[in-house]
Amino acid sequence: MKLVMKFGGSSVGDGDRIKRVAKIVHEQVNQGDKVAIIASALVGVTDDLLKASDEAKRGNIEYIHDFIHQTKKRHVDAVSKAIKNQLLKEEVMSFVKNTIEELEKVFTGIAYLGELTPKSLDYVLSFGERLSTPILCYSLRDIGLEADHFSGKDVGIVTDANYGEARPLMSLTKYQVRQRLEPMLDKGAIPVVTGYIAVTQEGFITTLGRGGSDYSATIIGASLGVDEVWIWTDVDGMMTTDPKIVPSAKTIPELSFQEAIEMAVFGAKGLHPRALEPAMEEGIPVRIRNTFNPTNLGTLIVNKQKIKAGEVVKAVSLIKSVSLINVSGAGMVGAPGTAAKVFEVLGRNNVNVLMISQSASEANISFIIKRNQLGKAISALEIAMLGQGIVREITSEERASIVAIVGAGMKGTPGVATRVFGAVAKKGINIVMISQGSSEVNISFAVREEDGEDAVRAIHEEFGLDG
Repeated sequence: MKLVMKFGGSSVGDGDRIKRVAKIVHEQVNQGDKVAIIASALVGVTDDLLKASDEAKRGNIEYIHDFIHQTKKRHVDAVSKAIKNQLLKEEVMSFVKNTIEELEKVFTGIAYLGELTPKSLDYVLSFGERLSTPILCYSLRDIGLEADHFSGKDVGIVTDANYGEARPLMSLTKYQVRQRLEPMLDKGAIPVVTGYIAVTQEGFITTLGRGGSDYSATIIGASLGVDEVWIWTDVDGMMTTDPKIVPSAKTIPELSFQEAIEMAVFGAKGLHPRALEPAMEEGIPVRIRNTFNPTNLGTLIVNKQKIKAGEVVKAVSLIKSVSLINVSGAGMVGAPGTAAKVFEVLGRNNVNVLMISQSASEANISFIIKRNQLGKAISALEIAMLGQGIVREITSEERASIVAIVGAGMKGTPGVATRVFGAVAKKGINIVMISQGSSEVNISFAVREEDGEDAVRAIHEEFGLDG
């Protein structure tokens, strides 16, 4: 098989974990597979770089000196544990130290300028993967594998200039990735590529946003036409629900892309929904696997929906820390553009809407947003909408949760909603908002925050998801 294997931050958290990853790759190569590797930054490093960037902008030189020292120590320790061969160790150690020196210069420049643009932030955030990738590459060499390391720029992943959330230019990217990586795979060598990082056509570094390393993996997988993309993380796969809520939750063996996207949107641990796009378009299966339990085959995500007899719901997800806003007024009835104005105001203020519901009378629009955006959203809406004779009142429920039920088997199955809401009602839980897409793969509703976990348990039990 030809595979892309992506290893997340928890998988490459330190030198010992990097050695574990190298062993997994070695075993796959021994089976005759051609493998390309995508590496994330060491666990927590990207968040640390983000905080350090903010401190540099504030001119906090002392913080930056300490950060550079700690970052250097952490990566040097990882090299020491991951690689035995002294010559290889010295070679990658020199690379790591030079990269950290470059990072320090960048922070110093930010501190003196007192300015941090999206473009410069992407440059800073690229250092996490630029440090981890060579360590993993040399760990593979240390156990006798032929490998070389590259940045996303080196292999030809090209994007637009939307720094922080860049989108790949897929036609050009596919051509360049094939040209640069296929010859290497054909001779049995292993490319180890930075996740998360790409480049504009002008040569400036960009990042692919949340879930960026998964995105890198599926971009490269689609470019190379691989048999599967494997996302290695610290869970056995996508689960019927959060095991912290329901300890008997099970790993789901197989999902359709549509089901997986719905689950990912609603917070299921495993991957970001945007990362599935390139694989879905090319019909390439994606598998979620656990680095710390490699014998488990995890969750396979495929184009075709397979619905077992009697299988209606596959998973229940919960999103916490959200708030509900209700915009109402008799003047909204028959007034064209009211909903458009509401969401235009929110979009202009960078408020992301997670769920929407509107009454047939048109006198009421309800929607869910992240709780930390509530104050900004209410203020913007009141300024823009009140006092014009259309919207009479804007109210909110600060502490809410979204419960999302996912399963292709719901489509065309009578009585699903009755079972869902009946199970919730038996627990004495009040539903404050309901939404269902036309695909019928997802039913979502909002409840008070304190009722969220009980609602998940009730539905999980009703549909027998714990086996």
